[in-house]
Amino acid sequence: MFPFKAALNTSTLFPFSLNVIEQIKIAAEAGYDGIELWMRDIEAFIENGGSVQELKNALHDAKVELVNVIAFFKWADADLSVREEGFAQATREMKLLADIGCRYIAAPPFGDVASVELEDMADSFQQLVSLGEEIGVEPVLEFWGKALKLSTLPEAIHVLKESKVENGKLLLDPFHMHVGGSDFATIQQLTGEQIGVFHVNDYPHAENIESLVDADRVFPGEGVSPTKEIAQTLHNIGYKGYLSLELFIEDFEGKSALEVATYGLNAMKKAYSI
Repeated sequence: MFPFKAALNTSTLFPFSLNVIEQIKIAAEAGYDGIELWMRDIEAFIENGGSVQELKNALHDAKVELVNVIAFFKWADADLSVREEGFAQATREMKLLADIGCRYIAAPPFGDVASVELEDMADSFQQLVSLGEEIGVEPVLEFWGKALKLSTLPEAIHVLKESKVENGKLLLDPFHMHVGGSDFATIQQLTGEQIGVFHVNDYPHAENIESLVDADRVFPGEGVSPTKEIAQTLHNIGYKGYLSLELFIEDFEGKSALEVATYGLNAMKKAYSI
């Protein structure tokens, strides 16, 4: 049984240099329920003459939900002026995404965050979520394993709690949990409602975990991640949302974009079945 919904993060398709309409068509044809687009790809599409309505029509026709968008704005930067520009950027991007009909926008620890206290980060996240509520797009708190702050799930849980955001949500990722040293058992401390999106990937064994980079990610079930345990934990805490395949493999050895997307969906459903 696969008790989750399946999404495709379009980083997985980067080697094919597709535009957002083509990415949506591939996700639909492969059989995904949802998609995570990247803000840079949406902006490139519009700058090259595409429209919001075209994008909305493509999602509607494909019957694919725009679950989340991967964005990079410096909402938690140590410098106030930089942070203010980060909020201005977030405002512009969330307004665009609200027009398209996107549910979430990722809020990772992008920028100079090394000296930022987690409590200050919590305040910034609360402001960001409040802004999103006004616009109609919800920011989800993401942690990066190699970030100088907000690199672990316990840190993210602390920020979420201190932010006092009602029904606030996290974005979890096995690769970032592994390289940041998070214990996968920590997921048990969450409820299913506290997870906005769960990225799906796997990673090979490495003597030096710090040597692992995004391009080392492999398809779920093809590495050493405790995938079955993760799937069972997510199910146990009541998570019924999206698992989103996020890979950064640079060469698929002649496979087409559709072949990669289809293979990824099958691997995800097999690896995360209960």
